[in-house]
Amino acid sequence: QVQLVESGGGLVQAGGSLKLSCAVSGVTFNDRAIGWYRQAPGKQRERVAIITSGGSTKYADLVKARFTISRDNAKSAVFLQMNSLEPEDTAVYYCNLGTYLSGNYFSGIHWGQGTQVTVSS
Repeated sequence: QVQLVESGGGLVQAGGSLKLSCAVSGVTFNDRAIGWYRQAPGKQRERVAIITSGGSTKYADLVKARFTISRDNAKSAVFLQMNSLEPEDTAVYYCNLGTYLSGNYFSGIHWGQGTQVTVSS
């Protein structure tokens, strides 16, 4: 069955960095787009970044220039390098197995369990 497992979250001071990982199994990874999302307490889940099967990337304006999404097809994994973290980045971060079509990312039904990122001021 399809599984996505996030790791790498933790507690970091403002201005610090974290690198999240998403390990994917049960699917032909190379053909799929992956998205990173986050959900802060009391807020809706929002998309942070996506990467297509070909390696093209898109970012939410709030994280552009601070976050970098990448993938390693040999390891069936996607990463989110987060730099210059701010308290507003505090959230549970999730990866999603999606589809990229006609310039748009469509989230799929498969999500990871999430990893907590907490940024202290």
